Amino acid sequence: MRCIKSWPEADRPRERLLAQGPEPLSDAELLALIVRNGNASTGATAVDQARSLITRFGDLRTLAAATTAELCQLSGIGPAKAAEIQAMFELARRFACSEIKPGTRLTSSQEVFAHFHERLRNRKKEVFISLLLDSKNRLMREIQVSEGSLNASIVHPREVFAPVIRESAAAVLFVHNHPSGDPEPSQEDIELTKRLREAGQLMGVRVLDHIIVGNGCYLSFCDKGLFT
Repeated sequence: MRCIKSWPEADRPRERLLAQGPEPLSDAELLALIVRNGNASTGATAVDQARSLITRFGDLRTLAAATTAELCQLSGIGPAKAAEIQAMFELARRFACSEIKPGTRLTSSQEVFAHFHERLRNRKKEVFISLLLDSKNRLMREIQVSEGSLNASIVHPREVFAPVIRESAAAVLFVHNHPSGDPEPSQEDIELTKRLREAGQLMGVRVLDHIIVGNGCYLSFCDKGLFT
């Protein structure tokens, strides 16, 4: 195998990054710095390995959603390398999120979408999250209520409102994702939201919105007038 160390320094990804910054490097070259080692059995360099990963999954976004088992299907990628790749993408997702800290006052559905989009857009299961708010719509706490199957999330009002009552929240806002990428609400979404609003009214808790996160887009029940 002709390893990267045998390349001219001007061609090596690490040396190029140190000299020129990360911008000139290709996706494969940047990924190679995470992969680090090639595949001795095939003679592939780290850059070759990175190119194979991108080719196999089609693009970086699909690669970012790959499971450990899927990554390890590629020769030369074991659990350790798979973990490093997944850690890199998770850090990127967290960096991309517009952080909502406790005490932050939520004023729009766009603000909530900006926080949850990168976290939820590539999830393969539906995740249902409650945002507990005080009387001035300031965030008290974020709670993941459930993680459902590929197509549906099973949510019961009892599970949703138990922490709301325990934390003495004045209001609550719901967020969940659609793995399909289409944020249009299903009939199940509409019926669930109706049940949760009714439960909130009985307990004196304001249900402010239900936001469905898709791929690059979202739907707000409140903005769409579905709370009338």
